[in-house]
Amino acid sequence: MKAMVRKFLRDEQGTETVEWAIIIGIIAVGAIAFMATIGQWVYDQFQYLSNGIEAAPDTPGS
Repeated sequence: MKAMVRKFLRDEQGTETVEWAIIIGIIAVGAIAFMATIGQWVYDQFQYLSNGIEAAPDTPGS
């Protein structure tokens, strides 16, 4: 029984997969946060542009 426990504790098979899963998870969270920030910035820019167009006076002949 002790030999099986020692073998299990020394076995490192699968650790690389876990490491890659953690790295991919961190990248995914960062990408989502980045997209959320950029999305809000783009929305604000369009709102600013829209408000500027609505506030512009009508010019004759156009």
